[in-house]
Amino acid sequence: MLNKEIKETLNKIVGDLYQGVKIPDFVVEWPQDKGFGDYASNVAMVLAGKLNRDPMEIAEKIKDKISEVCEDGEDENLFSEITIAKPGFINFRISDKQFRQNLCKILKKKNEFGSSEIGKDKTVVIDYSAPNIAKPMHIGHLRSTIIGQSLYNIYKFLGYKVIGDNHLGDWGTQFGKLIYAYKNWGDKKIINKNPIEEMTKLYIRFHKETEKNKELEEFARKETKKLQDKDGENIKIWKFLVRESLKDFKKIYKTLNIKFDYVLGESFYDEMLAKIVKEGLDRKIASKSEGAIIISLDEYNLPPFLIKKTDGAYLYTTTDLAAIKYRKEKFKPRKILYVVANEQALHLQQLFYSADLFGLSKNIEMKHIKFGMVLGKTGKKFSTRKGETIRLDDLINKSIKLSQKIVEEKNPKLTKKEKKEIAKVVGISAIKYNDLSQNRMTDIVFNWDKMLSFEGNSAPYLQYTYARIKSLRRKYDELYRLDRLNVFDKPDFSLLKEGAEKNIMRQLIKFPEVIESSAQENSPHLIALYIYELASLYNNFYNSVPILKSEKNIAKARIYLSKSVAVVIKNGLDLLGIDVLERM
Repeated sequence: MLNKEIKETLNKIVGDLYQGVKIPDFVVEWPQDKGFGDYASNVAMVLAGKLNRDPMEIAEKIKDKISEVCEDGEDENLFSEITIAKPGFINFRISDKQFRQNLCKILKKKNEFGSSEIGKDKTVVIDYSAPNIAKPMHIGHLRSTIIGQSLYNIYKFLGYKVIGDNHLGDWGTQFGKLIYAYKNWGDKKIINKNPIEEMTKLYIRFHKETEKNKELEEFARKETKKLQDKDGENIKIWKFLVRESLKDFKKIYKTLNIKFDYVLGESFYDEMLAKIVKEGLDRKIASKSEGAIIISLDEYNLPPFLIKKTDGAYLYTTTDLAAIKYRKEKFKPRKILYVVANEQALHLQQLFYSADLFGLSKNIEMKHIKFGMVLGKTGKKFSTRKGETIRLDDLINKSIKLSQKIVEEKNPKLTKKEKKEIAKVVGISAIKYNDLSQNRMTDIVFNWDKMLSFEGNSAPYLQYTYARIKSLRRKYDELYRLDRLNVFDKPDFSLLKEGAEKNIMRQLIKFPEVIESSAQENSPHLIALYIYELASLYNNFYNSVPILKSEKNIAKARIYLSKSVAVVIKNGLDLLGIDVLERM
């Protein structure tokens, strides 16, 4: 990656110029104003603060030294120009040779372009999706599921060993409520025909009934305790709910192309919970408080972490601690990422500090990958208890149906089968991209017109750009069939001189850096933004520069530039979990 090459060059130059001086951390980044160059560094300014000297003077010395090194043959052809700008920025313009070499690299590496080995011999565990058993997956599960899968793809592309774990909510207090409702109001024949639908109705009924009879909460707690104590009847009901729910979840995951390495629900850790609590008490990490057992977090200015209730029941807090212990021992990860909504920020703060007290976080970076809510048209959060939420399968079906209508309008000549296949890909992609193209910290509201538009920052726009390039390539092959017979006749990229061509090449060279940044910040939207900018640059080029009608060798260079763009668009969308289409 060029930013790393430039940083290494600067480190070496500064080390030679200012021997014995510890070099402060500095950045090499893309300047906001492209008129300054392709890359800029603040190295002179951070050195000026340390040496108490004029940053412009230091910048000039560094610039002169780099020029000397380049004249001696080292780093030859990396830069075409180096300039200084107040108050001490060093700006670099990358040589045309570097851009041409990058195009060759893209065409050679293809679907591996942008990948790296920075994660070699490092393991990252990603905890994502985590729906609750006995409830249909709804719109509230969407963000964790697709953000988590995208991060999985990104880390894997960077050489990490990635463990995707779906930490199902298949244990805990909600089951006491469900079991009570099942026993008292459920009709087994009706439930067996449509288990998840009927259990959702019972769950909603339970919460409505508690508004009139608060005593039901206590009955539910007793059913939860009986389940944890392995009561035969309760275990049988629980197993039925888990089995039927998993069938329902797998259909959604298959449609969205979501995959996990492990599906370890809260129940998996049940046998570990008593040991966790005992260890906490024995090591004075936990203590008794009014009949319950807590971990005091006063030193972190946080409320206590409750790990065992007064009635002896364990909580998901205890389960989460056990999961960290299991993951640490089994996977030996460098990182554990929790792709969980903003609302769980306090819980995860408490969890991480509690894990630290147990010594479980040593050599592990545990991070909460927060995200905002999916809101309804009113701008308010959906509520499962009140029955207001949108089922995820209904959302997907609606998107596909709307996509099919648009596809039919755009290209009525397609066969019925083609329209159906394209609509499915576009519909699912629109949902994913609508989420992943936005900063994960923001709340998102569904806007179908924007999501399914073939213009602007949307999945259909990017897919259409890819399909346009593929169509162009087919036309080129038909026009110059003899070119395919001569495999040694490579395109001459030195013929690419137009401003639009150069803008594309500048964008293409950044792709590996964007992927690494998206992993560092755990933000897939950086890749989405990059692909959108690349597609916009390409469409500007397509509309302003003749391609097939240009001179044969120039046409060839422009076609292979287009092919490079297609490779990068596909690789970027793959990381987001979005499919491309050869025709639209």
